[in-house]
Amino acid sequence: MPTAAQFLALFQDSAFLTNAYVSIHLVRIDQRSGDLIILAGESIEVEILPNGKRIIR
Repeated sequence: MPTAAQFLALFQDSAFLTNAYVSIHLVRIDQRSGDLIILAGESIEVEILPNGKRIIR
């Protein structure tokens, strides 16, 4: 289950990506680490840690 910080970061990132007309292809939680993963556009990968911090690749 995502944390409140992850929900907030997901909402903010989703709004930013869709306002920029970037398709969001996948949102998934890694059960081992608890990280939330977003795959968007051609090559955007966002990892949201349980504390809400983002790693963008």
